[in-house]
Amino acid sequence: MAESPSGSTPEASLRLGPSARPPEARRGRGATANPTSRYDAAREVFQDGDWEADAPGPLRTQVTRERTARIIARNTSPDIPFDRSVNPYRGCEHGCIYCYARPTHAWLGLSPGLDFESRIVAKPDAARILAREIAAPGYRPATIALGTATDPYQPVEREHRITRAVLEVLREARHPVGITTKSDLVLRDLDILAEMAAENLVLVAVSLPTLDPHLARRLDPRAPRPEKRLSAMRRLSEAGVPVMVNVSPIIPGLTDHEIEAILAGARENGASRIGHALLRLPGEVADLVADWFAEHYPERRARAFALLSQARGGRENDPRFGHRFRGEGAYAEMIGQRVRLAGGRLGFAFGRMALNEAAFRKPGAQLALF
Repeated sequence: MAESPSGSTPEASLRLGPSARPPEARRGRGATANPTSRYDAAREVFQDGDWEADAPGPLRTQVTRERTARIIARNTSPDIPFDRSVNPYRGCEHGCIYCYARPTHAWLGLSPGLDFESRIVAKPDAARILAREIAAPGYRPATIALGTATDPYQPVEREHRITRAVLEVLREARHPVGITTKSDLVLRDLDILAEMAAENLVLVAVSLPTLDPHLARRLDPRAPRPEKRLSAMRRLSEAGVPVMVNVSPIIPGLTDHEIEAILAGARENGASRIGHALLRLPGEVADLVADWFAEHYPERRARAFALLSQARGGRENDPRFGHRFRGEGAYAEMIGQRVRLAGGRLGFAFGRMALNEAAFRKPGAQLALF
């Protein structure tokens, strides 16, 4: 399909064709389309609740429950500073168009597009299973990352409170935890977080890819506005909870000019550490992002994808360890240098901090049955 001089196509949908949905059917959502899952058959993972059939009008968020035998996921990636994580939910209502976890919804036979942000799977037994797993003979504590795939404080957490229950188990066991979120709902649990911070058991990372509220409403439509995220940083810091700002993702030609301003704003509001990552486009995310650009910023799409290709060895996505988060080449090196220079000037520390593993105590029999 030929592109116009601006780098966009005249069609509303650049790559996803008939899966694109009209604006009135996806108001308040990030994705423009609901492409078919790449798997032919759905995995049967639900014990109760059924998905409702698609209906005209705005999409409603649907939540179903998953019974799971294990809750701690392990990894051996050299790119990330933790080897275990817990995700209380599958899918994320925040609707961040750039979310690298979108392809995981295909494992459920659902779409990484609109399904990912409107069909959420909750794990109500997460806290009970976590207590059992960390009480197991031979378990050795190390920081658990909470919210690595989907946000543990997405809107459905207000009702389901699974994340809070998980934190209650970790507090009782004095187990270190690193939290990543975009939501000021994290402040609801400030009582637990402040208590854990007093023993160096917690770090909260707040993701902030832009300070522009208009752009944020398009990038992550159901996440709190940038000013609310900054306010959450300040209140966490004032309560003694260490805060990291994640300038992530950095989107070429769209948010990369904001790096220094984001860091300055975060520092003014109490953040003391930095993380950053270049936009990743695994699996279906590439097509979803291309369609999003076609609808919202068609004149910027060509430049964004050209710079990403430059940083990804000529491809849209580079899954190699050591490259997937930061990229390589002149553009990626320039981004890294800007983060280092601005961060150093503002007095930030880089990367995650070491948390206290020595205070851990195995849950007692009563907690293990939580």
